[in-house]
Amino acid sequence: MLLGLYRLLTDLGARPIETYLEKRLARGKEDPDRIGERRGMPSKPRPTGRLFWMHAASNGEAMSALPLATAILEAHQDTHLLLTTGTVTSARLVEPRLPDRAFHQFIPVDRRAWVRSFLNHWQPDAGIWVESEFWPNLITEMQQDGRPMALVNGRISEKSLSHWKWAPKTVRTLLSGFRICLAQTEVEATRLRSVGAENASCVGNLKHAAPTLDADEEALEALRTAIGGRPFWLAASTHPGEEAMVLDAHRSLIRKRPDLLTIIVPRHPVRGQQLFEELSASGIGVARRANGGALPEQEHGIYLADTLGELGLFYRLAETVLIGGTLMQGIGGHNPIEPSRLNCALLLGPDMANFEDMADTLLERGGARRTDGPVLARDVAAFMESPERRAKAAAASHAFADEGAAVPSRVIEKLRPILEEA
Repeated sequence: MLLGLYRLLTDLGARPIETYLEKRLARGKEDPDRIGERRGMPSKPRPTGRLFWMHAASNGEAMSALPLATAILEAHQDTHLLLTTGTVTSARLVEPRLPDRAFHQFIPVDRRAWVRSFLNHWQPDAGIWVESEFWPNLITEMQQDGRPMALVNGRISEKSLSHWKWAPKTVRTLLSGFRICLAQTEVEATRLRSVGAENASCVGNLKHAAPTLDADEEALEALRTAIGGRPFWLAASTHPGEEAMVLDAHRSLIRKRPDLLTIIVPRHPVRGQQLFEELSASGIGVARRANGGALPEQEHGIYLADTLGELGLFYRLAETVLIGGTLMQGIGGHNPIEPSRLNCALLLGPDMANFEDMADTLLERGGARRTDGPVLARDVAAFMESPERRAKAAAASHAFADEGAAVPSRVIEKLRPILEEA
């Protein structure tokens, strides 16, 4: 009954959905040149031969999907792979990194007419869903077409679990569409089984296999020269409310280190101008990278790196990194493997719900230190004042990151039945 109601509302809701898309377009959250893709109108022809479709909601899911996409195409030389995401930033991040015979499109909004247009054009031979974004019309239309589907790196939070239990038949119907269900962790597998995915299992977390972020060598050298011998630390992928805590920590730290540089990389670069104004109002000098690639000078205490796809640059330089999205409740943090790969000592706020198992292991092995807004300055200082402690944490986090290299091959082995059937 709930699925029927959902279909009816999305069928009849063309005008509100169009208004929603127009608002997103006005806020820069949609690509004006490719908005048709969100309405189920593809912008590329379908390649001949077999086509596998992989859907990853946003940045983190898309980056963790890349090693799997590469492994699939290496194992199936006569196949192409379509990767869909739902955000502009994820498209910009993954498109330059896609392997040969892979290409990107935006996922259509989940209206049946747009979904049918999408599926009729692409005719995917198999579908692979990454993590936890389940669109009912896309799933049920794939089911009705008899196209095999798998869920990989599946995840369900405690909060989502409590919501899903209010609609057990609906959830069971959706999850039954996945012939293969692979969870990030054993805990997630247990949760998925409890709501209907009876075949859920775990062979490892794809986010452990996230590729090493790249960096432009020229830009890296220019930034290294600009920083010189100054002490500095990095707050990566920050969200609203966190920059204020980072600013407070900076103020506290400069009492002992007046030449300190704090680098802030906001999760969403579109917030750059607003952040620049807010940070500048503090009276501390701020250099903004989006302003023609400006570099920090001696009078700048804060470097606002509001550009896209350059985290690899900053992780290569920084030794102490705060993982953003962890100081504010309800966000759940971001992938700690990316900085771990590049030998960073990590600071994790209280909310690492999206990467709970990784956080627990990193903390247990000494690769990370738990922090919070009121004690952030103290914890940054703890790493800064002890190069030995910082180096030990960086080595532990790097060793942990290396353990995930074999995960894509294990996932591929589990996917073999539907890939060979296709």
